This record gives sequence, structure tokens and C-alpha cells, in this order.
Amino acid sequence: MNWLLPECIADELPHDAARIERLRRTVLDLFRVHAYEHVIPPTLEYLDSLLTGSGSDLKLQTFKLVDQLSGRTLGLRADMTPQAARIDAHLLNNRRGVTRLCYCGSVLHTLPASLTASREPIQLGAELYGYAGIEADIEVIRLMARALEAAGTPASRIDISHAGVFRALVNAAALDDEIVTEVLQFLQTKDVPGLMECCAGVAEPYRSALLRLPELYGGPELLAAARTVLPALPEVALALDTMRALQESLPDLPLSFDLADLRGYNYHNGIVFSAYFPGFPGAIARGGRYDGVGKAFGRARPATGFSMDLREIARLSGKDGAKRGILAPYAAADAGLAARVAQLRADGEIVVELLPGESQSEGPLCDRRLAERGGQWIIRQLTGTD
Repeated sequence: MNWLLPECIADELPHDAARIERLRRTVLDLFRVHAYEHVIPPTLEYLDSLLTGSGSDLKLQTFKLVDQLSGRTLGLRADMTPQAARIDAHLLNNRRGVTRLCYCGSVLHTLPASLTASREPIQLGAELYGYAGIEADIEVIRLMARALEAAGTPASRIDISHAGVFRALVNAAALDDEIVTEVLQFLQTKDVPGLMECCAGVAEPYRSALLRLPELYGGPELLAAARTVLPALPEVALALDTMRALQESLPDLPLSFDLADLRGYNYHNGIVFSAYFPGFPGAIARGGRYDGVGKAFGRARPATGFSMDLREIARLSGKDGAKRGILAPYAAADAGLAARVAQLRADGEIVVELLPGESQSEGPLCDRRLAERGGQWIIRQLTGTD
């Protein structure tokens, strides 16, 4: 059956493709008025470039192939964020101040991220480079919230975490990389029995602190509670102070806190955030700070940003916004009709020009028709008798 597609890969038919395109334009236009400049990175690059700065998180998700020209290994991008960092660090290195970039394009995953996910998400995101202060994190979190609202999927909850808390604990406990990886896995799944077994040999007070992390989630009161149960390490205090400042600066957003949310720990090194939508089991947008990733491309810069899967957003969005079309007779033999059709299309109307023998449109839905009255082509509403 040659027409079958690979698992978790799908076509988007006209109605859904139109919805995705409308949302793409809406959100990119929102980014534009906030001064985020659009870039279009290539779909494939040399593998070492695609994986630079991403730790091990993207290695298993990246399709690999051999370049027939150079003999080097290429990768099909699984995430556009490292590409944006490369552009800022290498191609836009004449810019010394803040650079704001945005992007939208397909990425490919070797495995779906969840049971319902596509292996070809359409990643849409925004990144801010060159500013280390918390004001940059505030800007991108607020921009994410506005983008989700504009798309018709406003966030019901935005979870905030900070990679510095976990990093300070494992560094103080002098844990090796293998143990850190295991602890991360148990924390991500909130597997407390597994976490207890894994931390059996960890020295106090760090063992108790790691075991408390799965319980440290909730509203602003969590931050005060965390200070009483976590060791008084300077890095922990700084991370909690940063999260408190975020909460005070974004009182209109539904912020909550989850200190065990360490997604992208090998990539992020500061504030991490995830947005959720009612009825959907996972995050619909994710982001965080990843300072210094551009170092491998020649310039280390502070960086923060977020991204979302436009396919998923379009599926969840209640917004349709599909414009109905206008039926018109075949216009080739009537100069007046042809001129009227051309003017309507110039004005942004969808006009379906029926071919000879065609009685109705099998494409765009139409709610109006061009009809001749007294030598003029006028628009009238379609009725049940048409």
C-alpha cells in the first residue's frame, strides 16, 4: 500500500491546513509587533551543529543521514532553538545589544513525544538573546501567554521551576553524572520509591532535600515553604528569589511552581516554564533560560525563549475563522465578470470560479454568489434553493 504514511506522520487536509496557516500568521504577526524578527533556518544541518549545546536531550530524537557531497553526518532538525542560537552567535555577531528572533517550521522526531503527538511537529517559537536580567524572562513568559491567548488556547496554568535548585543540590552532594541522570528520571516521573532507593547513599541534608522536591509544587506559598526544607545554599536562595520576583512581576498570569519539573536540565540553566491547557495532559508550550549555548558558535550570550507545536495548538484551538467564499460563473468570455472577480480577489475575497458544467464548489465553502442584475455583477447570499 504505497499511499500509507509512516506512523505518527500525517497529511493536513484543506480545512486543518487553513487553520494552521491562520494561526501561524496570527502568532508571527504578534511576534513582529513585539520586535521579534523572523528567521528561517534550514531543515538539515551537520549533526554536530544541530546538537551543539543541547546535551543528550536531542540525540535520540534526531534523524541522521550521510551527506553525499561531503561524507559527513547530517541531521534533520528536531528542535529549532539551537539553530536560532547559532544564527545569533555566528551570523548576527555584529549585533552587540539585545536580539529578538522568532521562527516557525516543521521539525522531525524519531519517536513521538507523547501518545497523541506527531513526529513532525510544526515548531513555533521566540528567543531573546543578550540580556541576563529577569526582565527578559518576564518578557518571554508574557509573550508566550499572549501568543497562546491569540491562538485560542489561553494557558490555564504556567508552571515555573529553576534548574539552579537541583544543580546546587547535586553539586553540593558531589553526585556523579550517572546518579544525577537516574535521580532526574525519578523526579520527572515523581517516582518517590525509586527516588528513595536511588538516593540511599546520598549524604544529608541533600538526600532529604532531593526526596522533598516532588512535594514542592503549588502556588506562591510554596516558595516560602521551600526555604524551610531546602539547605541554605546560596544558589538555592538565588533561584527562589528569582521565582519570587517572577511571581510578583506577573500577577495577572496563572503562575504556579514545581521544583521537580526539570525537563531539559542538560540544556536549561535558569528559569524553566511550561504552559498548560484544560483537558490536555501535557504542556502546550515550554521554555526557559539557556545562557551560553552560543559559545560553541563563537559567542556566549544570555538567552531565554519558548516554543510550541502549532499542529497541537490548532487541534486544541476553538478558533476556526475560516472565510466563506463567493461562487462565480466561468468568467473567461465576459470581461465585466472577469474584472469583478479580479477586484474581489484583490480585496481578499475567496472567489470560486465554476468551470463549464460545474454546478457547485467541492473546495472552499461558499455562502454567497455573483449574479448579474441590470448589467452589473452583484453579490447575493446563497439560499437553500441555489
